[in-house]
Amino acid sequence: MKIAVLTSGGDAPGMNAAIRAAVRTADSLNISVYGVWRGFQGLVEQDWRPLTSRNCANILQRGGTILNTARCEAWHLPAVRAKAAQDLRDAGVDALVVIGGDGSFTGAELLNREHGISCAGIPGTIDNDLPGTDRTLGFDTALNTAVQAIDRIRDTASAHERIFLVEVMGRSSGMIAVNTAIACGAEAVLYPESEAQGYDALVTQLKAGWQRGKRSSIVVVAEGDSTGGAYKISERLQSEYNLDLRVVVLGHIQRGGSPTALDRIWGSMWGAEAVKRLAAGETSFYLGSQHGELVTNPFSRIRDPKPNPPKELAALAGILAR
Repeated sequence: MKIAVLTSGGDAPGMNAAIRAAVRTADSLNISVYGVWRGFQGLVEQDWRPLTSRNCANILQRGGTILNTARCEAWHLPAVRAKAAQDLRDAGVDALVVIGGDGSFTGAELLNREHGISCAGIPGTIDNDLPGTDRTLGFDTALNTAVQAIDRIRDTASAHERIFLVEVMGRSSGMIAVNTAIACGAEAVLYPESEAQGYDALVTQLKAGWQRGKRSSIVVVAEGDSTGGAYKISERLQSEYNLDLRVVVLGHIQRGGSPTALDRIWGSMWGAEAVKRLAAGETSFYLGSQHGELVTNPFSRIRDPKPNPPKELAALAGILAR
């Protein structure tokens, strides 16, 4: 048997742990492995080469992905997918491990459904927004990175008695924002899925804090919040209330860095499990975690609604900010 491994979409800490586990588990089962460079683009261009256990030495602690990643618009074309499937067969590849998010899993599901290539998915996205799993690779690391940064910002906010608007990643998901707000004691949080948290609610919270004697505040804003992001909110607050505030956009530092122990452990478990299940004949699934247990989901489930941040967490942030 021969399998191929690729990483697709945005990079996430823990992807290298999954690659390493997949390759070394395959080696233990006498299965050959190809590494595909730059995700589905590498499939299109046949940019793959053998991966061995030695190739995966000293990558567990590294962020990013040794296989690189890219977006591939060409994968939307049926003829491109058909050729890639034939290329895999010609190379003797029996199955594919795809590490990525919903777009990556959609691409894998098409390859399996249209051309019968066995595919296994490992959830790799810092947004933690995939149905059927409580966690994804990179989320824990991104969350800890954001919290560590805001802990430092808090010192300056207190010293200067200022409001800081800290923008975290989350174009369509508030998972990072809400969890960061709880973990760093933010006075308020704004995120895309929120129905109650908006600009007016933010002003009310800041005023209430001021009346209670607060002279500095941290507001966590997801980049995809409907108010327009941290800079838009800052401009409006300064215009209407002449507040002394600053904006910090954490940006891509949340993607990089050495993965936490949890992301290394789950990456290792999922990488090993994906290969074992493919070797046993399973064909179209992605792995996940529910209530601390490893689970599998059919690729078709990727079309289910994305999970939202628990409303009680956002409410708790306001209560704890008193």
